[in-house]
Amino acid sequence: MPAPQAPPGPAPRAAAGRLPRAPGVYRFRDARGAVLYVGRAVDLRRRVVSYWSDLGDRPHLAPMVRRIARVEALVCDSAHEAAWLERNLLERRLPPWNRTRGGQEVPVWVRLDRDGPAVVHDPPGFGPYLGGARVRTAVGAVRRILPVGALARARGLDPADPGALTAVLARDPAAVAAVRAELERRRDEATHRLAFEAATRLQAEIEAFDWLVAEQKVAGADPAEADAYGWSDGILVRLGVRAGRLCEWEQTRRRRPEALLAGTPVVWRPFAERAAGTAAALVRSG
Repeated sequence: MPAPQAPPGPAPRAAAGRLPRAPGVYRFRDARGAVLYVGRAVDLRRRVVSYWSDLGDRPHLAPMVRRIARVEALVCDSAHEAAWLERNLLERRLPPWNRTRGGQEVPVWVRLDRDGPAVVHDPPGFGPYLGGARVRTAVGAVRRILPVGALARARGLDPADPGALTAVLARDPAAVAAVRAELERRRDEATHRLAFEAATRLQAEIEAFDWLVAEQKVAGADPAEADAYGWSDGILVRLGVRAGRLCEWEQTRRRRPEALLAGTPVVWRPFAERAAGTAAALVRSG
């Protein structure tokens, strides 16, 4: 089946310079519309522009760069979400310049039991999350601050009350802010004491905690099926959610399709509208 054709836009290097400084997934197509490569970035503009400046440890991609005719991107709400979206897309289809189907991070869940939270490789539990090592680091830090199970008993607390921990895993803003503030306080205290090894460990825990609680909707436990549409300046983006994962991404030029936009699930409308706005900006002339 031929690749969907978006209208010709500016040179790909110029289009890359229009990308936002935000996390997301990018895609390169050749002049025939075939997908060459899918990647993810913490900073889309910096990452994609780098293909036309210094490939560094990626010299094997130079032949691909010469074939890029169009840049496409989806902006995500977090680096964790971008990692999941890249994985979903690459599991669906592996472009010729990608090497690994799905990526390197391992999907995990966090299950609460009598002895506290455990990182497991199968549901049920909170999640899914990507990156077992990073999630274990975050969970270990949270357990010290919000003890349950045996650790709670040792501190004279109620081991049967995982409410605060549940709130953190459910991304309750107040609970997340409280844990992060305590991790920062301990890091700063360690720095003040010149305990730099402990401060470095705590900084790594803060980064892992941010990963754990980051906004992430493109891979869910609910096996939902949906098509989400966004439209902007003549560009229609379709996002397909299959078995709870956003794994299909198409964009074409067409007139505003009111019925499709109205049928988009409310939860996906902001994401789809943003996707369409990004697509339109990348193909806009001038």
